[in-house]
Amino acid sequence: MAVSHMVAAREIAREFDPARPVLIAGPTASGKSALALALAELQGGVIVNADAIQVYENWRILTARPSAEDENRAPHALYGHVAGDTPYSVGDWLRAVADLRQSGARLIVTGGTGLYFTALTDGLAEIPATPPEIRAEGAALLAKIGLEAMVADLDAETAARIDRNNPARVMRAWEVLRSTGQGLAAWQAQTPPPLLPLNHAQTALFEAPKDWLTPRIEARFDKMIATGALEEAQANLPSWSPTLPSSKAIGAAELIAVVRGEMPLPAASARATILTRQFAKRQRTWFKARMSGWRRVHPGALA
Repeated sequence: MAVSHMVAAREIAREFDPARPVLIAGPTASGKSALALALAELQGGVIVNADAIQVYENWRILTARPSAEDENRAPHALYGHVAGDTPYSVGDWLRAVADLRQSGARLIVTGGTGLYFTALTDGLAEIPATPPEIRAEGAALLAKIGLEAMVADLDAETAARIDRNNPARVMRAWEVLRSTGQGLAAWQAQTPPPLLPLNHAQTALFEAPKDWLTPRIEARFDKMIATGALEEAQANLPSWSPTLPSSKAIGAAELIAVVRGEMPLPAASARATILTRQFAKRQRTWFKARMSGWRRVHPGALA
């Protein structure tokens, strides 16, 4: 990490109370990790991953997990601790954070998965896991009858709330109703108290305008290639399947295609960069809608 980058991060870090936990959110490549590391080094604490794909062990470089050097500079938790073929839910993550909180450590939670932060600060409905056969039934039904027809199968309260244009959300709601006999909205009404209410923590939400973030995304993917992302893909090739949970890592399918000789590297890089930009846009939309009360940090301060 560049010296100037860390100096700027330390200046921002000094504005935080060392006795209270910190939540740091923002889109990919916006500089969140630099602030988290500065906070941990200056004030103490454990840097806790809140990125749903960085939990997997088999894509370290491609998912931009902290380097081994950074991990040696401060305690890190929930990075690369899950096998690539193991499903990992927001409930799994929240239970792991609860264990860390019970240890008494000051938590510095950082990442780009908005649902993790919402579960942490608002609570999470304890819905039983969906049996695989019901998940398969739902996928087959979606392919057969389409999204609107699946929405029509939901209970009225859930159907009135759900994003009808989001297949993953509709599928999840259908699975919950099918497997538990109770609608998703009813389960959410039974949500227990949050593990870390927002007013008990300090927040930092990185605002990253498109024209500022895009060059960073492009440069970061090039750096990933230079530091071994292709070799990482080669190591993943024997066990590769697009259905694995870890295979959702942006750029994984493209790099696997490169090592198989199915796609030239420039085309893979261009495709992965486009996908990352689209992902960052979705992150910004989520943050704008769900984190209006968070303190804003302009990442240009860390550039």
